[in-house]
Amino acid sequence: MAEHNEWFFPRGALSDDGWESAVDARLAGWQHTGLRVAELSGGTVSQPAGEVERIVVPLAGSFSVEHEGRTTRLAGRSSVFDGPTDVLYVGAGQGLAITGSGRVAVAEAPTRVRKPSIHIPADQVPVELRGAGRDSRQVHNFGTPGALDAASLIVCEVITPAGNWSSHPAHKHDEDLPGHESRLEEIYYFESAPVRGANAPRDADAFGSFATYRSAAGDIETNALVRTGDIALVPFGYHGPAVAAPEYDLYYLNVMAGPAESRQWLISDDPRQAWLRDTWTDQEIDPRLPYRPTTQGAAQ
Repeated sequence: MAEHNEWFFPRGALSDDGWESAVDARLAGWQHTGLRVAELSGGTVSQPAGEVERIVVPLAGSFSVEHEGRTTRLAGRSSVFDGPTDVLYVGAGQGLAITGSGRVAVAEAPTRVRKPSIHIPADQVPVELRGAGRDSRQVHNFGTPGALDAASLIVCEVITPAGNWSSHPAHKHDEDLPGHESRLEEIYYFESAPVRGANAPRDADAFGSFATYRSAAGDIETNALVRTGDIALVPFGYHGPAVAAPEYDLYYLNVMAGPAESRQWLISDDPRQAWLRDTWTDQEIDPRLPYRPTTQGAAQ
């Protein structure tokens, strides 16, 4: 077992040049994916053109993105628990500059393949309700192969209602097994907040938990309480569950890419846990789902 967790980073531990967090190939052992997160108050962050494709995801607030000689306005949302947001895919070879107020994420993957940039409105984001019972969660598939024509990036976001489990059963994608499993790095970016209507103080310590463990591909061990702004990297190994505490909703943004030319998300469950999928057939989806926009910008 790993003696320490080298793949979990608390909020701000990866700060760089105006970004609250920056994950890229400068991290030892990391090469296929990237993520940048910034909190802006009317300011601007930018990234130069290069052999990298990107998806701009408003976490909270609204933003303008300058790219390819034009400006795209992202309406955004009040919070990550306020339903899907519109996003902007910017193809490789293009730089960008983001201006606005709120929190914004930029998912990245290196590639030489050029794909056209596209703005995806919030009402065109596929919303999937996955699992059942206490394993129910809501997935926004704006950057998955069925929704976006990207070169390498696979990006989605997951809302786990208070008390529920997601990334469950634990699974992996660290081998190339055609038709069964694809080799992908994965980034988890987390946020957590009290459920709407909770009599929680402003300084409530909203949290969830997240775990990883070893596979044949290598040793990894994460057993972390996760809070807003924290990042967990999964270069290999089984990962899950992500668990929301009973009083707090949990969100995560997933960024995946790998070395293969084909862009597929194929997983292998931990065989000791795969059976639990069968239990979903006679359970209902959590009636709290789907989470939709509210005037308070909170989840319910």
